Amino acid sequence: MIKSILIILFFGFLGNKIFSKIKLPGLLGMIIAGIVVGPYGLNLIDGSIIDNAADIRSMALIIILLRAGLGINKQTLKKVGKVSLKMASIPCLLEGTAILLVAHFLLDFTFIQSGILAFIIAAVSPAVIVPSMLELKESGRGMDKGIPVLILAGSSIDDIFAMTLFSVFIGLEKNTGVPLGKQLLAIPFEIVGGILLGCIAGYIIIKIMKRFKSKFSKQDKLLILLASSFGVYILGDMIKVSGLLSIMAIGFLLLEYSKETAEEIQPSLNKIWYFAQIFLFMLIGAAVDINIAIKAGLVGLIIITIGLIARTIGVVIALTNSELSMKEKIFCAIAYVPKATVQAAIGAKPLELGVVGGELMLAIAVLSIIITAPLGAIGIKISAPKLLNKIKIVNEEDIENLSAS
Repeated sequence: MIKSILIILFFGFLGNKIFSKIKLPGLLGMIIAGIVVGPYGLNLIDGSIIDNAADIRSMALIIILLRAGLGINKQTLKKVGKVSLKMASIPCLLEGTAILLVAHFLLDFTFIQSGILAFIIAAVSPAVIVPSMLELKESGRGMDKGIPVLILAGSSIDDIFAMTLFSVFIGLEKNTGVPLGKQLLAIPFEIVGGILLGCIAGYIIIKIMKRFKSKFSKQDKLLILLASSFGVYILGDMIKVSGLLSIMAIGFLLLEYSKETAEEIQPSLNKIWYFAQIFLFMLIGAAVDINIAIKAGLVGLIIITIGLIARTIGVVIALTNSELSMKEKIFCAIAYVPKATVQAAIGAKPLELGVVGGELMLAIAVLSIIITAPLGAIGIKISAPKLLNKIKIVNEEDIENLSAS
């Protein structure tokens, strides 16, 4: 296992540096490196790591979403809150519906089988989007209208819609007997429950840190925050609420009510993320089987393309009557292209459950990662300087003052 960790760190570092050097997103280099050294490439990574890849990816996601929460202030969130809820639901639902209809006619799937495929593909990837948005936020790009925060919040909730509707269609296919209404109620329950759980945990953490302020070092505070975030994620999974939203809520509360602690912890969290991102993107790449993706063929490409067109229309609808210009709306549509995390996590589920057409669903899921992850990551990097305004940010107060204006 130690050898495999060395391989992941070395090739991940190399991929990141090479792609950054040629002005492409470093995460793309790490994903490609993961494909090369993964089980479907040179097979250099130990099977025990591959078996636990989902948990390792989740740990890395916890760290980046905690960073995201620590970067969202109340004024900016209030400014984009309503629009982000539209961005969380409308694009996902439109993309899913479009894929459902197209798959039904092109693949001769039943509507239920088409729905399973649709909501595997419809989810965007926080793993790709969140780091990109944090970079934009820190540089001040798009922060005159809070666009990075809008996309951060929207993309995190988008996955809840997709995963819940995927579960609904799986339940219908396997006839689990769970009423449809009850399954659909899981969407608001996951969102509200996740935020509430994060607020409760955040409140407790803040109280503990204030109570024992003189006794805790910076390292102690970081350890408490990370341990609490992992615990909240596990608890969220147990009670069926969004643990990822809970983690963002913890970061948000810490910044709002214990700003000194948040600012003290952030540099150390950034250093941890430097290593965590390598494992996240390398293991996303390791989950990609190029040979399976080829089986999706032209039909798979058509389905993915139509889905992306529907998602783009959904973004435009969601941003109607917002203060965003057409250029900024186009950027939001580009930022909503990447798919990776959810597709890698659940793409094989239908096949494992014996759903008819499960192998083809997996092939299209893998193809969607190969096409959209690089397309979205490169699109964000290239389009942001051209489509978004840049403001000079000296400190967090600059964002608050700007948002309030």
